[in-house]
Amino acid sequence: MPVYLDHNATTPLDSEVVEAMMPYMTGLYGNPSSVHRFGRLTRDALEQARMQVANLVGAQPKEVIFTSGGTEANNLAIRGVLANRSISRFAVSAIEHASLIAPSALMAEQGWQMDMIPVDTQGVISVTELQKQLGDTTQMVSIMAANNETGVLQDLSTLVDTVKTSINNVVFHSDACQIAGKMPLDFAALKLDLMSLSSHKLYGPQGSGALVVKSHVDLQPLIVGGGQEKNKRSGTENLLSIVGFGAAAELASKKIQQRKSHVSELQVQLIDRLKELQGIVVFSLEAPRLPNTVMFSVNGIDGEALLMLLERKGFAVSSGSACDSGSTEPSHVLLAMSVKPEIAKGAIRVSFGEQNTSDDVFQFIEALVDIKQQFN
Repeated sequence: MPVYLDHNATTPLDSEVVEAMMPYMTGLYGNPSSVHRFGRLTRDALEQARMQVANLVGAQPKEVIFTSGGTEANNLAIRGVLANRSISRFAVSAIEHASLIAPSALMAEQGWQMDMIPVDTQGVISVTELQKQLGDTTQMVSIMAANNETGVLQDLSTLVDTVKTSINNVVFHSDACQIAGKMPLDFAALKLDLMSLSSHKLYGPQGSGALVVKSHVDLQPLIVGGGQEKNKRSGTENLLSIVGFGAAAELASKKIQQRKSHVSELQVQLIDRLKELQGIVVFSLEAPRLPNTVMFSVNGIDGEALLMLLERKGFAVSSGSACDSGSTEPSHVLLAMSVKPEIAKGAIRVSFGEQNTSDDVFQFIEALVDIKQQFN
């Protein structure tokens, strides 16, 4: 059986999540908008999931808008906020996921000035660099909580305070898809206005996500029609996936420290072994990171080639974001960190999950050593 080391791309469904979803695959099939008993039962399930997701991230249930995933949540955040504001400026970090960069570029095509917030060589945003990208007319700032490739964590509390004290009426959004369920997260305490989440990053099903939105934020919907999700996201809700999302969120709330401790041990073991090998660069070693993520480059071996060679040896890893898996270009995240293109092209990402073991790390290093020897 291949060893799965790509949990930042997607996680397997937890058995308890599958169990929670089962009734909604058969008998409980009512439309949550229907007023009869079948509809009321599924509406109750929908609202329970909303509460479970809110509890995981320190939000109010009324602030949770269900979407089809993190991509839609990011699109709704950027396009939904800016559509209701006069065209001026907004700022995003240089290391955002494609699902945030693409709608941002779309708004730039419509006349908005998109200011790119740089990162240092570790992938961290400094207050000084952030302030350089802010102006009196900046309407919105979006900075991800944790990078999907390097795992680097941003000091969101400080960055939010910097923005809010510098500009009046500015909206702050954060893509929290990678951090939710892996580390404690408090939407209210961070003073965020919007936050994106994804079910399948925390052992829930694919096809469900959420945008957490403060009540004062004026948000124009991307999808209109039936007025579901408080008129912010029309269309009959994907109840089965949402129920799974809620169950996964509740499970993550209970197991977050246990999971964090487990993958942290594996992360340390892998990094220690990589440091013993010649010709390997581990990225962002000096930055705070997700406890499960290690991104590194092997000198002289292309990342895509290394990925395929590791797969032949029974290991599933990534060369970066799964959404960019077809690209032959170096990671834009690493380039933003001033990594040389030839080094960036050799990068792969290992992201652990709760079913991984120390033996997986040992076997992975053995496979990597064997591959390196083939290129020497």
